[in-house]
Amino acid sequence: MKRKVLVIDDHLPSKTALMTALVARGFEVAGEGSDSRAARALARTTSPDLILMAVGLPDPDGIAAAQAIMEENPLPIVLLTSHYDAATIERAKEAGVMACLIKPLREEELAPTVELAISRFEEFVSVKKENQDLKKTLEARKAIERAKGILMKKQGLSEAQAFSLIQKKSMDMRKPMAEIAQAIVLTEEMTRDKTG
Repeated sequence: MKRKVLVIDDHLPSKTALMTALVARGFEVAGEGSDSRAARALARTTSPDLILMAVGLPDPDGIAAAQAIMEENPLPIVLLTSHYDAATIERAKEAGVMACLIKPLREEELAPTVELAISRFEEFVSVKKENQDLKKTLEARKAIERAKGILMKKQGLSEAQAFSLIQKKSMDMRKPMAEIAQAIVLTEEMTRDKTG
């Protein structure tokens, strides 16, 4: 399956050379544009595997466009730049850009950069999902611990009995234990608010 690449560059000769190089190396050009607004719209509508975008786009520049795309619809982005000062590189990193290619483009660098950027992005997405899952698990454990504490105090249960009660309610209602635990905690807080 061909990788679909979106090309955004306001310099027509550079954009044309880039699209020709992509096709010659077996990529499909998913779309092309010449400003930040087009970049954002095409990122949503063309479902590219990667975006190649010039830094020097008009109002706002390619880095700002990359940041907006990463917030709206994260995709691997490789910036094309003719200047690579420390400030530009720092802004690109903060925007979530996966790589940079220096203009004028050396065609032999294109395919490895595209593949590496896609691979790094997939790793980034995987790690982010793993972190979110761990956070949810931790929050669920905290809720269950609080609910067990409430049941132990209110009903005089042991820790194992309180856990079994939450587990049984979870199975009976076909809801996650964390949801049952949150309901117990919420009920306790509401009761406390009424009496307090």
